Parts: sequence; C-alpha cells; structure tokens
Amino acid sequence: MEGAATENSVATMAACYERFDPELYLQKFYSAEETLLDREDGITRWQLARLHRAFTEGDVSGELLLDVGSGPTLYQVMSACEVFNKVILTDFLEPNRRELRLWLQDKGGSKMNWTPYLQHICKLEGRRPSEWTDKAAKLRQVVTDILPIDVHRPHPLGPDALPLAVANCVTSYYCLESASPDLVAFNRALIRIVSLLRPGGHLLLIGNLGETYYFAAPGLKIPVVTLTEAQLCSAVKESGCSLIRLEVFQRPKYRSEEENDAAATFFVKARKN
Repeated sequence: MEGAATENSVATMAACYERFDPELYLQKFYSAEETLLDREDGITRWQLARLHRAFTEGDVSGELLLDVGSGPTLYQVMSACEVFNKVILTDFLEPNRRELRLWLQDKGGSKMNWTPYLQHICKLEGRRPSEWTDKAAKLRQVVTDILPIDVHRPHPLGPDALPLAVANCVTSYYCLESASPDLVAFNRALIRIVSLLRPGGHLLLIGNLGETYYFAAPGLKIPVVTLTEAQLCSAVKESGCSLIRLEVFQRPKYRSEEENDAAATFFVKARKN
C-alpha cells in the first residue's frame, strides 16, 4: 500500500508541471532584471561563485558530468564546461529540453539571453567579459546530449541511455526537492541519481532550505519538500556519499514571497564512497 501511495504522490507532482512554461520560468527567475547579477549580496552571484570554486579547486573534473533536472537553464554548467570533456543535460519535461536544444544549436528561437551569465563567469575566471563568445562556443562543444530523466525510476535515465556508475560528477540544482512529494521520495531520488556516479566521483547540489512552495509562473504554485540542514546532511550520507562542504546563504529580505518562501539556499559538495 505504501508503494502505491508513493507512486500516486509522484504522479500528482508530475501533474503539477503540466502547465510549466519554460519562457515564463526563465523570465521570472533568470532574466537580467530578476537575477540581480549586479548585487554583491545577491543569490545569483553567490551560487555562481560556489560553482566556480567547485570546478577550479582541482578535484572535480573528468570525462563526464551529468546534470540532473537541468530545466531550461544553462548557468549551472558554464564553469563545468572548462574541466569536463562531456556534459549531458537532462530534464523530465520535453519543453525544457527543447529550449536547451534551441540555445545550443545557435540557430535562433531560444527564449533566453545567457550573455550576462557568460560574461560574469568569464570575470570569475580572470578573463575579459568580451570573451563570453569563446565561453559560449566551448559550452556548445562540450554539451553532447540532452536526455529525458525521471528521478523516481530505479534507473532515472533508462537502461539504454547511460550505464549506472558512469559519471565523474553528478550535479542537481533546485530539482529533487521540487520534484518529490515528500522527504522519503526526496531521499530515494537522491540515492537514484547517486547510482549514476562513479565511486570517488563528486556530487554537487544547490537547493533551498525551509521552503514549502515556489511560483514557477503567475498562478502556478509548485509544492516543495521542506528541508532542514540536518535532513539534507542525512540524505547525502544515506545516498552513499561523504559530505565535503555545506554552505548556506540566508535569503535576502528584498526577495519576494511571490517567488518562494525559502529561508535559505544551500550548496553541497560531496564524494561518493
């Protein structure tokens, strides 16, 4: 009975995303006006700096990085593309995967201008902002595939897409807690994405603490698993990983509850045992 109830809850969560619109989501959370890249105390700068640090410390690199639940966004792999030979993006929704393909194919039609992000990361890397075109070309070269994924399946990518325990690094940002109906499903989903990671490989996570919902678009309220630091650390341990670093960014007071009700944002770096 418990398995059937969980399956029904997962199906209910999937139904929440039937009205998800990549264009509205990007405009709400990632447009130049909303990201506040010019704010020193902004969440966007904080998370880009965490990712830059993770991918320049020297221990996170290799052949393949797998990004779980990419959504329609690319900011999360802009630093990674310098230290991995291949990056695979994934998402549950075909409209999100289509948006990613439009930008990567560079033939027009993409709903998002990622130039400010590329320029900012160039500055983090000690390069001139004008070199963003080189960074964009590198990203398009390194991203080799965009695959469907379901983190609630035993093999999230399906057995024919990618073998288990193959990735040198698995990343997932704002995904598992917003795709799971409860903490049990969140923990199980984390175990499943870690199954795609090689022993000794790295797991990077970004998400929110103390959050119960976010608005993906006007009128589209998505429920979120509410996490504490202790629950997050326990989930990482139960997934078979050792925590290397946990950093927490307190939610700025200027952020609107029309976006979400998160208390803070976390960054996790861990290694698979």
